[in-house]
Amino acid sequence: MTAASGATSATNNTAPTPNAVSTASAPAISVQNIHKFFGETHVLKGVSFDVPQGTVTTILGPSGSGKSTTLRCINLLETIQAGRIYVNGELMGYREENGQLHDLTQKQEAVQRSHIGMVFQRFNLFPHMTALENVIEAPVHVNGVAKQEALTQGKELLERVGLSDRADFYPAELSGGQQQRVAIARALAMNPDLMLFDEPTSALDPELVGEVLGVMQNLAEEGMTMVVVTHEMGFAREVSDQVIFMEDGQIVEAGTPAQLFEHPTQQRTAEFIGSVL
Repeated sequence: MTAASGATSATNNTAPTPNAVSTASAPAISVQNIHKFFGETHVLKGVSFDVPQGTVTTILGPSGSGKSTTLRCINLLETIQAGRIYVNGELMGYREENGQLHDLTQKQEAVQRSHIGMVFQRFNLFPHMTALENVIEAPVHVNGVAKQEALTQGKELLERVGLSDRADFYPAELSGGQQQRVAIARALAMNPDLMLFDEPTSALDPELVGEVLGVMQNLAEEGMTMVVVTHEMGFAREVSDQVIFMEDGQIVEAGTPAQLFEHPTQQRTAEFIGSVL
């Protein structure tokens, strides 16, 4: 999206707003009427939702509904063609001047992205580095943290995810669940303001799912703001503050877990919930 086209689309969809709003009242994430195209395919069709500070939002839906794309747009891994995304009151990917949007530089986007931790389906660990080396890589080489300080913090993070005894193990020596927990520790090493999880257990054997969900539940209990795309209905029901059901690039229904799981207002939501429970 060019700055000009972004400005036109966003101006048509939302009222002009400043680059940032008061963080005291701002939600952790505000997604405002975003649209995303891949070629001629309209993948996101006016998606809007807020994530309050310190809460967990779970996004559910069938494959191809736009769940993962929504996360990638929040983290600037994909470019939206219309709408706006704010994180902690800051407009993501653009600066606004006189009602016009202008693209941020790659360096400016990297700074914004550094405040967001993201965990993917695949662990994407460096195979030639130990668990501890994977965790400290970004703090040392991106944030300029002294290596000794990073090592201390890295060991604390591995202990936090239950892997203090695996610090010197290479990814190939770890189970899938252990690798995903290292990936979570690696994301936390950047001291993010919030965490995005894109189906973090989908690549795991069933018996390994619980250990990863346990770490995520601990993060939620500690007050980490989280957005989780998952097929784990138990996690969505027990840990979420807000559940969003998406289909065909749109939000069909959103509410508390009790509302969506027990009293959905939309027939399609009820059908989906019924099919996965």
